Amino acid sequence: MTYVCNPLNIEYKYQIVETAGTRVTFREAADPSLVIFHGEYYLFPSMTAGFLTSSNMTDWTFHPLKGVPVYDYAPDVRVIGEYLYFSASNKSRNCSFYRTKDPISGEFEEIQGTFPFWDPNLFLDDDGRIYFYWGCSNQTPIYGVELNLEDMKPIGEASPLIYGNSTKIGYERKGENHNLRSPEEIEEIVQKFAGMHPDAPEELLIKFKNTIGNDPYIEGAWMEKHNGTYYLQYASPGTEHNIYSDGVYISDKPLGPFTLAANNPFSYKPGGFIPGAGHGSTMTDNYGNLWHASSMRISMNYIFERRLGLWLAGFDQDGELFCNQRYGDWPYKIEQRQMNPWSHPEWMLLSYGKPAEASSHEEGRQAFQATDENVQTWWRAESNSPGEWLEIDLEHVCDVHAVQINFADDQINATLPMETTLQGERMIDDRQYYTRWLLEGSTDGKEYFVMKDKSEANTNLPHDLVLQEEGTKARFIKCTVISLPFNQSACISGLRVFGIGKGTSPGQVSGVQTEWISKLDLSVSWERDEAAGYNVLWGFAPDKLYHSHMVFGCNELTIKALIEDQPLYVRVDAFNETGITEGCVYRAV
Repeated sequence: MTYVCNPLNIEYKYQIVETAGTRVTFREAADPSLVIFHGEYYLFPSMTAGFLTSSNMTDWTFHPLKGVPVYDYAPDVRVIGEYLYFSASNKSRNCSFYRTKDPISGEFEEIQGTFPFWDPNLFLDDDGRIYFYWGCSNQTPIYGVELNLEDMKPIGEASPLIYGNSTKIGYERKGENHNLRSPEEIEEIVQKFAGMHPDAPEELLIKFKNTIGNDPYIEGAWMEKHNGTYYLQYASPGTEHNIYSDGVYISDKPLGPFTLAANNPFSYKPGGFIPGAGHGSTMTDNYGNLWHASSMRISMNYIFERRLGLWLAGFDQDGELFCNQRYGDWPYKIEQRQMNPWSHPEWMLLSYGKPAEASSHEEGRQAFQATDENVQTWWRAESNSPGEWLEIDLEHVCDVHAVQINFADDQINATLPMETTLQGERMIDDRQYYTRWLLEGSTDGKEYFVMKDKSEANTNLPHDLVLQEEGTKARFIKCTVISLPFNQSACISGLRVFGIGKGTSPGQVSGVQTEWISKLDLSVSWERDEAAGYNVLWGFAPDKLYHSHMVFGCNELTIKALIEDQPLYVRVDAFNETGITEGCVYRAV
């Protein structure tokens, strides 16, 4: 395989969590650390009890982790000399460091820690000195300190480096689409929590109120160095929101002082099928391409129901760190050579809003919810019997090149294995489950041909990608579900079809108007036409439109991820199933 389509097509481990007296089951992987070790790519996500390796970043092999705290969040890895160093988060005890020369077959050597931390990141400078960054709170900053490589103990006192500043930095504002909660909404949530926990002490209620309030979480540090400049990356404001992002501060010294970079947040994907692009890592591959991996949000069964995304990134001629997420959950090709980070996608989205039928559906979970480009809605069959199916009518014969089948989890009633206890409140379920299905195509809805038969697959891939690189003529795409984990009913949040349809590319967007609502908010509207959707781009210079928000079914957007007093330029691009038409650049005045 040479193509990927976010979220990454890997086996996401089920988590069984007991919270507030109830048990929930969901899949999770987040906070990815991506590095090169011995020429191979190593990917360490949270709550996976293992890591993945690849020679090409498209085909990943899972390896279990042993001898390290796999239940601690945000695993950080760095290559120093012959060793791969590992650490992870825990606020209740001193956190150790671990190192190994062979993560796959060897053992980890523990280096006893001397202080607790959360969201760690280790950095090796060009001069051989190492630095350590950590922090995850809406009350305290990102910290940094130099470490002694011999014993991993701090040299000197920790320095506070990044504080939240949501009154001047719009993208740090919490809430879906950065919409803050009112005091009344916060109090209502606190009272509901108190009702579920009648014996909770007052200090716990205060802590809970602080957690769900509007103060942004500043977390997920990751350091890179480029042309003598230190780029301290961080995540904000909350992983459960579509606007979870990665920003960056810069300095000429590893411990600062740091200043906010002009291009921020450099990783930001609030729209499209699956949003979120925060708490990640950046890595230069074997061919000089810069990549950014980070967390993507579902957050339906549980707040930490998350997936992984991978995007091309880079530094421009002025040293601004950027990440291309304009079509960030569409298929793209990973080539084993230097790549253009701003290439348009080869194939267009064909399935948005198209008619859909199913063998059956539950009330409120109709077939059309698998074509609305929203990972938080899905079709659910009435039964869990093998053979329930979902079919999309593309309305005319198209050249189909890829189909992404996104399975949702809904109302899973999981049981713990015999003689198994939770680790705290959680168990990472390492039992083998299978996701089995049959994908067919048809030009007339009568005679069908097999596109992919996974009716006997021994894998559990909830975001499987079926490639037809040469193209297949089809109008109808049909997925028949054979079996799913926990014997649950068929649930598909997105049966997404990509290729080339009929007709011509959309016309250029006209009637673009901008209006400042506040120093941090800009309203953008345009004349609506027959386009399938739009990408609203913006940036602080006309040639640096590095941010984007994909929208469907509307002709307006309020951009709320802005920085106070920064110039702003916008462009609205239109797309349909045949191509993309770029708009004109306007300065917001």
